[in-house]
Amino acid sequence: MCKILWQAMAGWLLLVGAAQADMLAPDALIKDTALEVIAIVKQDPDIKAGNQKKVLALVDAKVLPNFDFNRMTQLAAGKYWRQATPEQKKALVAEFRNMLVRTYTKAFTLYRDQTIEVKPLKLAPEETEVTVRTRVIKTGGGQPTSVDYQMKKGDEGWKVFDVAIEGVSMVTSYRSTFASQIEQSGIDALIKTLADMNADAGKLHKADAK
Repeated sequence: MCKILWQAMAGWLLLVGAAQADMLAPDALIKDTALEVIAIVKQDPDIKAGNQKKVLALVDAKVLPNFDFNRMTQLAAGKYWRQATPEQKKALVAEFRNMLVRTYTKAFTLYRDQTIEVKPLKLAPEETEVTVRTRVIKTGGGQPTSVDYQMKKGDEGWKVFDVAIEGVSMVTSYRSTFASQIEQSGIDALIKTLADMNADAGKLHKADAK
C-alpha cells in the first residue's frame, strides 16, 4: 500500500522551500524545490534505508510549510465544518495534519529514483488559485502517474490545499469518509478515530526506530 502511495504521491512530498514561497510562481516553486529534496534523499543513506526519524524531520522542515491544513480540513469536513465548535475545528485540523504526515512519511521511505515532471503554468498576474500539473515518472519505464496540485495564493505565498491523483481528489475522498463517520457518530468520534490512528502509527514508528 505504501509503495502505491509513494508512486502516486511522490510529487506531493517534494514540495519544499517555504522561504521561497512568496517569490516563485507555483510551478517554479515545485520544480526548483523538488530537485533540492531529491538531492537530499539521494545523498542521505539513512533516509534511503528508511530511517523514519530523519524522514519525519525532513517532512516537518520542508514539506509542511507549503500546505494550508486549515483549508484542507475545512474542505474535507464539508458542510459539517460549520457545525463544529472552535475546539473541535482545532482538534480536527491537528489530527488530520498528523495523519497525512504519518502516511506520507512512510511512503517517502519507498523513494526509488522516481523523477517529477512539472508542466509549465501560464499564470495571469491577477490569479490567486491555480492547478499545477505534474507527472511522477517511475524508474525503468511504466505508465507515469499524474499528480495535480490545487494551490492558492495568500499572505504567506502559494500553498497546496488539495491534490488529485490520476484525477481523484484527495480532499473529496476524505470528505466522503468523514461525512459517513460524522453522520453515524458525530464530530468528536471522527476526531477520536483520527487520534487513535495517529497514536497507533506513532507506536509503529517507535518500534521501527529500535
